[in-house]
Amino acid sequence: MRYDLVIFDNDGVLVDSEPLANQVLSEYLTELGHPTSYEESLRDYMGSAVHRVHDIIRERTGRQLPAEFDETLHARTFHVFEQQLQPVKGAAELLEYLVAEGVSYCVASSGTHERISVGQRKAGLDEWFEEEWIFSVDDVGQGKPAPDLFLHAARSMGVEPDRCVVIEDSPLGVEAAIAAGMDVFGFTSMTPADRLSAATAVFTDLGDLPRLLA
Repeated sequence: MRYDLVIFDNDGVLVDSEPLANQVLSEYLTELGHPTSYEESLRDYMGSAVHRVHDIIRERTGRQLPAEFDETLHARTFHVFEQQLQPVKGAAELLEYLVAEGVSYCVASSGTHERISVGQRKAGLDEWFEEEWIFSVDDVGQGKPAPDLFLHAARSMGVEPDRCVVIEDSPLGVEAAIAAGMDVFGFTSMTPADRLSAATAVFTDLGDLPRLLA
């Protein structure tokens, strides 16, 4: 194994939450008078923390989102997660492989700790993660594409950045990993490969990762 630490994004990589979350977000923004299609939500917000939604809406319209936006968005998203969320195909098998190989891994997500917890529990992946292996945008000052979150995860896990590889499915996440000085494998399940072209490599199925990690 050429890496000492595998850092997973959570949404869209381990739990199949991006379609659900972006449908909720696009509908809520449209309801608030900011017409947003599902495709536009994926393009503009996938892989980012919720503060990016505030920033983009303010830049485009000069208007602020309501004070209760985050709370309402999270409540609606969690409600859908509880009803429909599934793990990404092959996620449990990949984690089992890493454990068998003795490879350290963790999650570094733009979501809140609560969102990560809800998603992993509903998808049945919580058994694979200790609390101290989970890192959220809550823990750092800036979300992706800033490198802060990945650097915080590596430091907390006691691994140098150049010994880490990040598994990401969004251009913002790939950008953040590169800025952190880490290799990054781009997961093309929802994002076209050309939008992840800056990654060290791209792949289409979690079953491909053992070969890339070797």
